[in-house]
Amino acid sequence: MLRFSANLGFLWTDLLLPEAINAAAKAGFDAVECHWPFDVPSADVKAALTAANIPMVGLNTRRGDVDAGDFGLAACPGREDEARGYIDEAVAYAAEINAAAVHVMAGRTDQGGKAEKAFCAMLSYAGALAAKHNIIVLIEPINQRDVANYHLSTVEAGIATIKRVGLGNIKLMFDCYHTQIMQGDITRRLKENLNFIGHVQIAGVPDRGEPDRGELAYKDVLLALDIAGYDGYVGAEYRPRATTAEGLGWLAKAKAW
Repeated sequence: MLRFSANLGFLWTDLLLPEAINAAAKAGFDAVECHWPFDVPSADVKAALTAANIPMVGLNTRRGDVDAGDFGLAACPGREDEARGYIDEAVAYAAEINAAAVHVMAGRTDQGGKAEKAFCAMLSYAGALAAKHNIIVLIEPINQRDVANYHLSTVEAGIATIKRVGLGNIKLMFDCYHTQIMQGDITRRLKENLNFIGHVQIAGVPDRGEPDRGELAYKDVLLALDIAGYDGYVGAEYRPRATTAEGLGWLAKAKAW
């Protein structure tokens, strides 16, 4: 059965995070996820999740110095201390709100061997720390058009990294939007790599709007994913074309597939 998670980094951004959690539950989502919740006390988020009776799927490590172009630090040689600090923060926050996963953001690199070595070392650290709280660590291939020089940009590269680290709680965040832009062949890649996938996200391609139009026929993709045995949430990580509420018609249709 398909279950959907509202990514509150993009949806209901006009509301405070606890209010957005409540809005997502009322709209019919089965779970929520977020990007960087750290400015909101974890107790407030946990209380909102409890009141709405909805789980938090995951959150991200901080990006770093955004004004300087940082988009994560875990694969950036020379910035290991910062990266470890962001991992410590994210895992602790996730544990406090009972979030299932932490996405460790790799950052912009030259995609070389030193960067990959740094990434694997940080993931080993993150995986061991997260395991103490039964938390999954996610890594995400991100397309080079939206985030130039991001360290990880293909599904196969992500799986190779997971194999190098060799920890059972390191999984792939398979974002259909990013993967369609970089590679395509979404349904086959989902089915063949299911054992490595910890979370799936969707958005319209190429505009990253609601998943109800564009290049991808999500009904076909997600039903194939369901038949293949995926039992996680499908994260709605899209930028609403108007307001969040105005664009939610797709959700009821998808839940009836």
